[in-house]
Amino acid sequence: MGAEAEERPHGAAVVVDGFGLRGPRGWAFREVSFRAGPGTLVAIEGPSGSGRTCLLLALTGRMKAKEGTAEVGGLPLPKKMAAVRRISALGHVPGVSELDPAFTVAEHLGERAMLQRRFDGSVRTFLRRPSERRAAARARIDEAVAAAGLDLAALPKGERTSVRDLERLEALRLSIALALIGRPRLLAVDDADLKLSDTDRAEAWALLRSVADSGTTVVAVCSEAPEDALRITTLDATATAPATEADGADGAGAPGDGDKAGRGDTAGSADKPAGDLTEDTTEEGAADALAETGRA
Repeated sequence: MGAEAEERPHGAAVVVDGFGLRGPRGWAFREVSFRAGPGTLVAIEGPSGSGRTCLLLALTGRMKAKEGTAEVGGLPLPKKMAAVRRISALGHVPGVSELDPAFTVAEHLGERAMLQRRFDGSVRTFLRRPSERRAAARARIDEAVAAAGLDLAALPKGERTSVRDLERLEALRLSIALALIGRPRLLAVDDADLKLSDTDRAEAWALLRSVADSGTTVVAVCSEAPEDALRITTLDATATAPATEADGADGAGAPGDGDKAGRGDTAGSADKPAGDLTEDTTEEGAADALAETGRA
């Protein structure tokens, strides 16, 4: 019981100061600063090509920032990228972490539980009887599926439903369930509201909010953030500034410039004018930054 309790997720605080990532043809994002306490729902909003996904991957140790500093769960980036990867998990991120349309829901869940046991299990786990290991894996799957709100019985063929037959919201729930099997301290999701109806979008944010309320810090990329999230706004190359600052939900964040961005007091444009930049943030710059890390 005690060992299981120690495995329960506790959110990772995120502290970001002047964070920036540059590719061969420009900045993917630059001068991002904010603070988020454990269990915060952080929404990265902005137009396509403004570096949202690159920021998400940098905060989870999947891409290496070129300037500024960041800490996730007390682990400094980019120095401790591998350690940050161990305490974070990716939900849906196109080109990086995607569902296989030919797999069934059961196959995805079983594979993830097996990999979790093989690569992240303790010595004590390997000493258990096979029946105990199977029961523990099933318990993890059931816990993650419940947390993601995925009703397996409601799927067309239950667990045997292929991913290609899932609705967009169901696929999002499955990707989040897979990530939660590892009980991460930080969950990252890209395109959280893409191609969702207003009703499904509300359900998606309710899901992410519930995950955050359970103790896991959530960082989600979106086109439009809900008002109750800590909103970080990335800007395109035509904007007056390349990145944003935001106050943390715990009240300890760097002062933002919310009036300029029209986002209240949680997000705003950086003070540095665009004329001070050698290169603007571009969609190509974001793509090049992904390519540099082999994540394109």
